[in-house]
Amino acid sequence: MTEAKMMERCQEMKEQKQKMQEDIKAQDAQLTEELTEMNRAPEDKKVGLMAAVVTHMGEQRIAMDARRAEMEEKMMQHMMQHMQMGKESMPQCPMMKGMGEKSGDVQKEQK
Repeated sequence: MTEAKMMERCQEMKEQKQKMQEDIKAQDAQLTEELTEMNRAPEDKKVGLMAAVVTHMGEQRIAMDARRAEMEEKMMQHMMQHMQMGKESMPQCPMMKGMGEKSGDVQKEQK
């Protein structure tokens, strides 16, 4: 695989991760609206709304867990491709640039 093609894949992975984060924020906003509606509802409507909220949360969780597992698998395969291309390849990956900074912060906090 050429370096240019690999960097294209890196960018696609980064965009997929960003899209997933945006989708989570959108789901959280929708859930907040549903919870507000439930909490403001008259007592005789609360149980039905609560059941709807819990069902929706369960469906979101199941779908997101499947999506996350799929993405993690793709990311592992992607990192393996970087390793096969040589140790200079991985630091150039947009996905790794952010991860290195985060792990450095964790190491600083542990000291």
